[in-house]
Amino acid sequence: MRAGINALTAAFMVGVLAGLVLTPDGRAWLRHPTLMLGGTANASAPAEAERPPALPVVAVPTGPVVTPLTTRMARGHLRIGVFGDSMADGLWAALYRDLNRVPGVTVSKFSEVSTGLTRYDYVDIQAKTTRQLDETPVDVAVVLFGTNDAQGISLDGEVYPFGSDGWKTAYAQRIDDLVGLLRSRDIAVYWVGLPRMKRDSFDAKMTLINAVVAERMAALDVPYIETVPLTANAEGGYEAYLPTETGRRTLMRANDGIHMSMAGYLRIGDPVAATLKHDAGLDRPQPPAADEGRVSAATPPVSPAA
Repeated sequence: MRAGINALTAAFMVGVLAGLVLTPDGRAWLRHPTLMLGGTANASAPAEAERPPALPVVAVPTGPVVTPLTTRMARGHLRIGVFGDSMADGLWAALYRDLNRVPGVTVSKFSEVSTGLTRYDYVDIQAKTTRQLDETPVDVAVVLFGTNDAQGISLDGEVYPFGSDGWKTAYAQRIDDLVGLLRSRDIAVYWVGLPRMKRDSFDAKMTLINAVVAERMAALDVPYIETVPLTANAEGGYEAYLPTETGRRTLMRANDGIHMSMAGYLRIGDPVAATLKHDAGLDRPQPPAADEGRVSAATPPVSPAA
């Protein structure tokens, strides 16, 4: 009985092989054989599973070279605009106080609470900035975004979760687009990083955003002013009270552990103002000017709305 079965099996296999050799489909199978187990054909050398199309790599845009700040000051004016979210509101207040009496310098607030670079379905920052610049031209843009950006980005029908590779690429592209828009208007860009946050999980998200921003600023040759060293203690942790230059511990943070007190905004605004003054030549002796500096608002807020 077993011998008969073996003979039938052998005859069956000979017939199969003959069919494979004599037919086009069979010869194609022999070039790429599969094992037929349980009615399922498994490739002997399976191809990698298809991956969803990745976003294109962000290229470094080559924009026009903007007019130096020293040239602008030589013309008698330097118009500074502060763009961003509620954190930028406080930064504007600090720069307002620092640069208020500098002849020829104006400081305007373009920031808006609850905005960012992720939810363009809520406020399209690119379109909004275009409208603002059409109405009020500036020479310098100081930018601070991020506290509202720890959420997914919807782009071309695809939603990229926060922190994913697709999200980083999309976020980087929006940074590049905003810098490109500003430079196309002959505006010098200065980007300010986010401070140390109280809650570790939220601080980790802001650290990720800072890393993407810092990388793009280096690629775009845009000055990037870090604020984490100014807003953390000696161990790199969060503290609401930090020592000033005199050693006196001063309240630097708001109760939410995110925003700053007025003293805190002045703290992170100091290096920004110093950089602007240096690049404009304002930290060197200046010739007397006929007109005193002015600002775009009468009185800055004591504590910007969170």
